[in-house]
Amino acid sequence: MDLFEDFDEFTVTTSATTIHGRRGGSGPPLLLLHGIPQTHLMWHRVAPRLAERFTVVATDLRGYGGSGTPPSAPDHTPYSMRSIALDQVEVMSALGFDRFAVAGHDRGARCAYRMALDHPDRVSELAVLDVVPTGDAFERADKDFAVGYWVWSFLGAPEPIPEQLIAAAPDVLVDHMLDTWSKDPATFPAEVRAAYVEQFRDPARVHAICEEYRAAATLDCAHDAADRGVRKIACPVLVLWDPAGALGAWYDPLAIWREWADDVRGRPIDAGHFLAEEAPEETTAALTEFLGGGPSIG
Repeated sequence: MDLFEDFDEFTVTTSATTIHGRRGGSGPPLLLLHGIPQTHLMWHRVAPRLAERFTVVATDLRGYGGSGTPPSAPDHTPYSMRSIALDQVEVMSALGFDRFAVAGHDRGARCAYRMALDHPDRVSELAVLDVVPTGDAFERADKDFAVGYWVWSFLGAPEPIPEQLIAAAPDVLVDHMLDTWSKDPATFPAEVRAAYVEQFRDPARVHAICEEYRAAATLDCAHDAADRGVRKIACPVLVLWDPAGALGAWYDPLAIWREWADDVRGRPIDAGHFLAEEAPEETTAALTEFLGGGPSIG
């Protein structure tokens, strides 16, 4: 079953690695970035609809899916969101897009907002799905965060602890994420779930993903701290979130993002964490309205 009918697959060589993805549709360019434990396949219910109005590019972040797993470094720089975002800017350049909109979910949203801060001339609109900035999340961390976001601490633990534990049962970790962070575990087709699990059977990918979380707790927080109150996201920002999940329970998402940008709008979507897979129609409509310059939705 082809989940991305009429999309072309590609692999682009960037300055640091290779990035795998798919491209389809026509119109203004839109980059879609996935979260954990997913790949670009998470957009399979949204991308074809968006491709009716946009040129849609859906990629695997460095370390995930079919993208490269470059060597890391003691300070985790190769897996900071600054480095990961640069990959995606270079991919869009290689595809002929100097300026584009970007929508990211989870880890992809962290890449997307870092891209908007570091490359403001490249990002025309930014949509972030079910996140607050990394630095804000760590600064507000409490007992609920420690228990609810234990994956952050587990994956960010010193090498090789999480790598070796995941190797023993990769499906247990992935199924936990999909089944407990969603409202309906049946949301994920068997072939998609299998693809998500398969990448966690690859030691190089698991190490890359762990390095990303180590970078989040160090470099990404430092980069956010350096930018807070100094640089703002210049483009319009759309924020969508699960009202019954952590974001809805712990934060005021719009208030937090308005500390980072002047033009912020958004609303909750009745779904679990995986908005694009659990509520594709509503997610597509929100993104289309935002990118099409329609009436404000929040």
